[in-house]
Amino acid sequence: MAFKQITESTSNYRHLEEMPVAELLQTINKEDKVVPDAIEKVIPNIEALVHAIVDRMLVGGRLFYIGAGTSGRLGIVDASECPPSFGVPYGLVVGVIAGGEKAITQAVEFAEDDTAQGWIDLLKYEINEKDTVVGIAASGTTPYVMAALEKCRENNIVTGSISCNPDSPLSALADHPVEVVVGPEVVTGSTRMKSGTAQKLVLNMISTSVMIQLGRVEDNKMVNMQLSNEKLLDRGAKMVMEKSDIKDYETAKKLLIEQGSVKKAVERSRS
Repeated sequence: MAFKQITESTSNYRHLEEMPVAELLQTINKEDKVVPDAIEKVIPNIEALVHAIVDRMLVGGRLFYIGAGTSGRLGIVDASECPPSFGVPYGLVVGVIAGGEKAITQAVEFAEDDTAQGWIDLLKYEINEKDTVVGIAASGTTPYVMAALEKCRENNIVTGSISCNPDSPLSALADHPVEVVVGPEVVTGSTRMKSGTAQKLVLNMISTSVMIQLGRVEDNKMVNMQLSNEKLLDRGAKMVMEKSDIKDYETAKKLLIEQGSVKKAVERSRS
């Protein structure tokens, strides 16, 4: 059976420009609702990928996301949020995008078609067999991503993938493929929409589950979060009060600032 790019299929809706705004919004919302159900079908695949990532991180490995365009930007967003949310060092989760930093905010022409640059970009981080590389591409056909995963396989680096077409070429290159098939977009081929939402949700699931497995969350709290603003300090002080015998807010906040994290502050209060 020939590979079919469902992500590029014609929209189920016609004459969008003639729709009232309310109808447009309802239509987009209706289509967005299919995303969680599509993800639910592939949770076992996501689980396998999470286990693989955790196993390698426990022996000193890192997690890399690699993609182009929207997919690459989503990987960078997820990677950049891990240090402030979970207190892990920058560089433990890394987002790599075709076209480099410029491509985060601007389209870089033909960057996604470069079959050599993806591996070159990964080599800048001295990637090795302890690491895991997850290729992200809605179509499952992006040359930059596919070639990078192929080189990873040649170098015994475990790989995963996130795509939105069934039986995609990218999936065939991944040890742990995840295919979230959400169907045609409201605007034909605009995969920043449902496909992008699906990728974002899966990335949230992966990074959050990995960090919980690594002990970066206690109960349901981000006890290792970076205290980078007043909102987080306030949240952290309340966590300290909740998890210790300290009942005075200012005392809890002072101890939190001294210790640098909720976890350390609570441990200090008990010593």
